Amino acid sequence: MLIIMSRLPVLMSMPRFSFTQYRPIFSLLLRSCNNGCHTQNAARLPLYFYKKKTLFCSSELTPLFSTLAVPAASTSSTQEDPSSVSSSDTQSLSKRSRKARNETPEFVLKRKLDMCSKHNNLEEALDLYNGARVDGIKLAIHHYNVLLYLCSNSAATDSGNCSGIDSLEKGFEIFRQMGIDKVVPNEATFTSLARLAAAKKDPEMALDLVKKMKGSGISPKLRSYGPALFGFSEKGDADGAYRVDAHMVECGVVAEELELAALLKVSVDTGRGDKVYEMLHRLRASVRQVSEETARIVEDWFSSETANGVGIGNWDVGKVREGVIKGGGGWHGQGWLGNGNWRVVKAEMDKNGFCSCCGEKLVCIDIDPKETEGFACSLSSLASRKEKLADFLQFQKWLQTHGPFDAVVDGANVGLTDSHSFNFRQLYNAVYQLQKISPSNKLPLVILHRSRVYGGPAETPYIKKMLETWRKAGSLYATPQGSNDDWYWLYAAVSCKCLLLTNDEMRDHLFQLLGNSIFPRWKEKHQVRMTVSRSGLALHMPPPYSIVTQESESGSWHIPTVTGDDLETPRQWLCATRATKTRSKVKAQLSNLFSTG
Repeated sequence: MLIIMSRLPVLMSMPRFSFTQYRPIFSLLLRSCNNGCHTQNAARLPLYFYKKKTLFCSSELTPLFSTLAVPAASTSSTQEDPSSVSSSDTQSLSKRSRKARNETPEFVLKRKLDMCSKHNNLEEALDLYNGARVDGIKLAIHHYNVLLYLCSNSAATDSGNCSGIDSLEKGFEIFRQMGIDKVVPNEATFTSLARLAAAKKDPEMALDLVKKMKGSGISPKLRSYGPALFGFSEKGDADGAYRVDAHMVECGVVAEELELAALLKVSVDTGRGDKVYEMLHRLRASVRQVSEETARIVEDWFSSETANGVGIGNWDVGKVREGVIKGGGGWHGQGWLGNGNWRVVKAEMDKNGFCSCCGEKLVCIDIDPKETEGFACSLSSLASRKEKLADFLQFQKWLQTHGPFDAVVDGANVGLTDSHSFNFRQLYNAVYQLQKISPSNKLPLVILHRSRVYGGPAETPYIKKMLETWRKAGSLYATPQGSNDDWYWLYAAVSCKCLLLTNDEMRDHLFQLLGNSIFPRWKEKHQVRMTVSRSGLALHMPPPYSIVTQESESGSWHIPTVTGDDLETPRQWLCATRATKTRSKVKAQLSNLFSTG
């Protein structure tokens, strides 16, 4: 403190000295005095302070320091009013508190174990664990979970016995110690233990652990079931895999493609045609386009002798037709139709949805209007949380006044497609092409950020006149500063139930918030894309068929894969059909049905 006080004459003799500028120094003096500085310490202050060449005698300041210099023993009765503590003091205390916490042995151990987890270093983590046991450091749930995760990760790979460490045995040993320390396990603990059990080739134990988790009041997650499900699948135990699946359904956990593919594979390997049929429909409902790995499993099924032997030759055509209508189109759910060998090949669809291999025409599956309304509400809720509420509410009000529209344009994306700088002429051409195909001949709604509408190139006479024309027609909305215009054009297109012109694939984090239920279906039916070439700008309308697994009334299957999906590389489909005579027979039956009806 004396060092600080000795520097005050120099500081206060500086030109333009400001007390406010050096408030932290006086705050420090104040805290030091309250923490035990006595009156006699204040008397040791240098004799003079200077401020703007005015002399202050230290004897004049002594009464002030005398009132501040309260002995430490009496501080409890003269606590400072918390409201009088400056924000800098509060921040300083907070930093000291964080620093003290970060220097505790428990926190240092946590930080080091996290680094071991990041680099998958089990050996070092176990050294830290053994050292902590020797030093008497109390381990918490996070410490144990990192250790168990590293043991399970090592056991699940070829390095299960790395550097002489039996990671399986070590993992269970650490869990036993966790019980001795009375540390209550959580979902991450049980999941790591299930992974250890699966590495031990004991999927039954992994399933029991998930059941114990639920019995302990802990809700299992999808990852909790993976060790048991994949373990049973790898062993070819179909019944065990189905028990895991049933427990998932019971707990409300929805299987995704990896889990459904595992169930599909074990069903194919064990020749369970009814379960293969079920899994294909579950993939149709939740995944829509399958990965290459899943597509290979599907190919294996249709190429198998078992697949050739399932199915009925004579079926109720009317019942199948009824199933198609009730399902909304694209599937009937009545089981395998037809008999004989399957022919499975990779195919493409033309612009009208006709298969290049079998000639079957795919259908367009309508979206339920109630689903669309619910989607618009959830989108509005998300946008209101991510954007400034007043700004988005103002846009919704504006849209109610000027809408609805037949199309919405993502102005930024269109103006920058195949262009190094923003191309207003390209945007102009796209807007008027959309107007030409509009049933009402109405201009589409153009969403542009405010920075594009005002200033810069937008001030040139031609562009300014164009923007003013759109503005007067109520077809231009400038999103406010700091906003994400993606929310605006997407909400406008959904709420107006209209087309959306953008080449944005809508796959980033923002769009992932919308989920995988209705959003892919909505995008498939409403997104217009564009290409720019020497011959000009071309719009590509949504396909007149749904890009989803389809089961036809003649018993054939078409499964879309993730391969392809741009304007130059057509999407690849798996086409699985029975003999041609079976399809011809069905067409004749359908013709008779409609003629008699």
